[in-house]
Parts: sequence; structure tokens; C-alpha cells
Amino acid sequence: MNASRNIGFIGTGIMGAPMAERLAEAGHEVRAWNRSPDKSRALTDKGVVTSSTPGEAAGSADIVIVMLSSGPVCDKIILGQEGILTAMRPDSTLVVMSSIPVGTAQGHARACEEKRIRYLDAPVSGGEKGAIEGTLAIMVGGEPATFDDARPVFECLGSPVHVGPAGCGELAKLANQMIVANTIATVAEALLLAERGGADPARVRQALLGGFADSTILRQHGQRMIEGDFRPGGPARWQLKDTRTADSLAAELSLELPVSSLVNRLFEELVDHGDGDLDHSALIRELRRRNGLPL
Repeated sequence: MNASRNIGFIGTGIMGAPMAERLAEAGHEVRAWNRSPDKSRALTDKGVVTSSTPGEAAGSADIVIVMLSSGPVCDKIILGQEGILTAMRPDSTLVVMSSIPVGTAQGHARACEEKRIRYLDAPVSGGEKGAIEGTLAIMVGGEPATFDDARPVFECLGSPVHVGPAGCGELAKLANQMIVANTIATVAEALLLAERGGADPARVRQALLGGFADSTILRQHGQRMIEGDFRPGGPARWQLKDTRTADSLAAELSLELPVSSLVNRLFEELVDHGDGDLDHSALIRELRRRNGLPL
């Protein structure tokens, strides 16, 4: 690994906390801020320094990583009157690892360019488990030289791939989220069909492992569905944020994506019924509701 970097980390929630911890364990100097201070203070014994403001975390950093919940929240923390761009040094790098709209990422890149700050959008896939184990898939948009400079930091967290200019990381993440959401819906339907037809869903899942129907979703979320374990690794409301963003972008591009549009509506109904804070694998609950089956 390259020499230790001074990293500001903004957002230490379900995903951000283990990511900041891994960076500190790798020898980087990490200063973290979170809206709920208890979440960042919990990392103190892991070698992470707590900051009282986002600007304090960002001011002396070589690289500032943002792991917040949405585009509007990122805009407020990055571009606001007292946002982190006002605190960051020229030639430092802002890395937004949140899942946000493509246009939002491109707007961040333009704002950074005006201040001589380098920019990467680098959303991730792999959930809490991937964040803890350092096995995240990291999709990166931005200048190739900036990506090369940040690569050793990314490699503490998972497997980074440069996919194109600013905004393309978020575009790749939308593709990822479409595949995840649609596969969750298909696995849920398949398990319900097996159950209703009289088979043991757990045995059916076991029988499918290793075949063409096998997937991470079948292995991890299929098991969650069978056990009814919907403690959030990736909350359904976050999945809905991404399916809505993908649906909107498809409309802007004059694309008709009927399967993804239907799955987006299913997630909307799941959240409307109060299940937004459950794991996104809880979509099976919405299918149970539709069919009058016990939750």
C-alpha cells in the first residue's frame, strides 16, 4: 500500500462505520463526522478521530469520502454555505461513495473543478457484509489519474473499477441496483411459488444453488426470506431511492424498461405499507400482501 493518507470521512452509518474502521486499521489517519455524533464516537477505539463538523473532518484531508444517504443530503453537506468544499484544500480529492443521481454527481464534479479540487463518484455494492469484510464492488467515475491516485484507498474497502468520466460510477450503480431489485423480486416470487405449490422453500433454494439460477441474492436474501430475517443490511427505502432514480433516468433517455418499472412500484408499495426500514429482501412481504398470505 502507498503511504498513509489523511482521510476525512463524512457519514458513519450502517455502511460508513465499517468502511472508516477499515481505513484506520490500514494505517490511514481518519477523521470522521456523522450527524448523530454517537455513531462517529463509537469508532474512537478503532483509531478514528471524531470531528464536530463536516468542515473540521475535511479541512486537513488529502481525500474526503462522503457516505451519506441521498443526493439532497450530499448537496447540503458538500455544496451548502458551510459545506465541505469551503473547507477542502486545492488539489485534495472529494470521493462521493453515496448512491446519488448521475446529474447530481456531475454537478459535484463541476463545483469541485471551480475550486481546483479533484472529484470521483464511487458508489459501492455489497451491503453491510461487504463493508465489514472489505469486499465491496466499487464503481468509479472521474479522471483516470485521480482514480489511480485513490486506488490504494479504495483497495482497503474492496475491488475498484474505473468505468468512465464523472457520473459514470453512479450510472454503473443504477445498473447494479436494477439487477439487485429485479432479482430480489424474482427470488421472492419463486420461493412463494414453491411454498404455495407444496414444496419446502428452503430445500428448493438448496437445490438451485450452483445452477444457472444461483446468485448472491438467492444465497443471502433467499435465506433471509425463508427465515423472515429482515434486519436491515440495505433498507428497502434506500433501494426505493435507487429504483426511482433509475426509473427517472430511463424516462429521460426515452427508454421503456417494463420489468424495472414494475419492481419500482412494488418497492413503493412496500415502503408505503411501513416496511421501509426493513431489509430490501422484505419485498417478499409485499408479494405476500398481494396474495393474501400471512406475513
